Order: sequence, then structure tokens, then C-alpha cells
Amino acid sequence: MATLMKPTPVKLMLGTIGYLCITFPLAYVWHLVAFQATYERLHYFSRSEPIIAFGFAAILLQGILLSWIYPQLCRGTSFFGGVLKFAAIMGGYHWSMHVLAAAAKQNIQPLGTWFLIESTYLAIQFFLGSLWLGWIYRTKAVELATGEQM
Repeated sequence: MATLMKPTPVKLMLGTIGYLCITFPLAYVWHLVAFQATYERLHYFSRSEPIIAFGFAAILLQGILLSWIYPQLCRGTSFFGGVLKFAAIMGGYHWSMHVLAAAAKQNIQPLGTWFLIESTYLAIQFFLGSLWLGWIYRTKAVELATGEQM
């Protein structure tokens, strides 16, 4: 039976903060600035004003969980192998819960535009987030600099 890796508090905090600093501005600008009119035409927004604090809290929680999961899932992989593996698995999981589920439950039209725009967003989010987590959880350099084990 495999043993779970316990990330150090420093790496968990750095992973979480970095993920939050990458994802929250990306999500805000993507959904509420750059493509807001597109999301409105898709009928994705059902509130006149989104609750930004809920989005922030969701991304913070994602950061904590993903920062804890990364070393479990990517132990023994190369830097880029871990990044790609994590982005594919966690991004795919998130895509199924978010993009596919929203299309099933909400009257989003046209679906082709929805799948394209939100899949592109999630690909960017999980690639950048996985790069950050891969950087935080890389071995040797961090261990030498901090004296901490992963």
C-alpha cells in the first residue's frame, strides 16, 4: 500500500497562495471583463451581480486541495511529466464537474461556444496552476535551499 506524502506547511502555503494569485485574476478577467458579453449571451450568468467573495473562497479551497494532492499524484515524475499529468487529471476532473455538468443543468446556448470558451479557460487555468505546483514541489533545489523534505 502506498504511503501518502505529507507536504510541508511551507510548500502547502506557497502552492495555495500561488494557485490563488494565478487563478483568481485569470478567472475574474476572463469571465467578468474579457468575455463577459459572451457569457451573458450564453445565459451562463443567472445573477445580475456575481458574489466575488464566493469565487475567491472557491479558488482558495481549490488551491489548498490541489496543493495537497499534487505531491500525492506526481511523486516520482519529472517536472514536466508531473505538470502535464496533474493538468490532465485534475483539469479533466474539474472540466467534467464544471463544463459538462453546467451544460447538462443550465440552458446554455449555443453549446459549442460554451464548450470552446470554458474549455480554453480551464486548459489555461490548469496548465498555469500545474506549472506553479510543479515548481513548488520540484525536488532537490527546494530541499537544498530550505532543508525541507517534500
